[in-house]
Amino acid sequence: MRARELWVVLETLHDVTYFAPQARAAHEAAGLRGFWRGYVGTRAAPLGAAGLGVVTAVFYNFAPSFLARSVPAIWDVVSPEEALAARSAGAVAALREHVPEVPEPVLSVLRRVVEAVGWAGRPLGAANAALPWPDEPLAALWQAATTLREHRGDGHVAVLAAEGIDGLEAHALRDAADGSRSVVAPNRGWTDEEWTAARERLTGRGLLGADGLTEEGARLRAHIERRTDELAAVPYSVVGDEELAALDGWLRPIARGLVPAPVPHPNPVGTPAP
Repeated sequence: MRARELWVVLETLHDVTYFAPQARAAHEAAGLRGFWRGYVGTRAAPLGAAGLGVVTAVFYNFAPSFLARSVPAIWDVVSPEEALAARSAGAVAALREHVPEVPEPVLSVLRRVVEAVGWAGRPLGAANAALPWPDEPLAALWQAATTLREHRGDGHVAVLAAEGIDGLEAHALRDAADGSRSVVAPNRGWTDEEWTAARERLTGRGLLGADGLTEEGARLRAHIERRTDELAAVPYSVVGDEELAALDGWLRPIARGLVPAPVPHPNPVGTPAP
């Protein structure tokens, strides 16, 4: 599915804001010191000075106690507007080393897709879409990637919630498939006791067994990913296959050039390799 392929590429471009030294320097200069303060502050900033309940709801798979280290106190250090300016400046500085020039057709296609999105029930995507379209091409490229990334993420959360899978259970299901716990657990704030309880809930539903995912668990996980992709694909229908192929052809070499530096793989954000 073209939307999923493009998501992996756009996700990688988006993730320079977390890992590139230029981006992290811009965040710290604004007062967002430390990896996770920068992550939480810049990612939540489009929502305004949101409280812990709102940020926990939209981030979904983080422990509330983990997010409480940053929210709401972070807004006493930096305003959402300052955080937004820092994340844009840092992302542009990071991408400038890898993207010499952004062709206008690339930005045109991305903008058409962004403008075709229906934002109902998509809080993070909608908050990013409501921001002014940047005049600077690299800023516009990163903003489009971020908006579409958050659009897909909001849809993923909706599907998980509809299937009765909470944020930690989603991690436990994935871990049963790919052993990602060692990377995820230290970076989401869940305790061993909470993780064990989530596994027990999934086992009680017949989704996990002694050897990992059951057949039912594997089917549910495949359904969640497939439905997420289907929901994410809707706005791409305004663009023809040739334009999407050309977009992917221009973006993918750039995304591959960002891995493993500045975007490591595996990483605590969970980005797949492009």
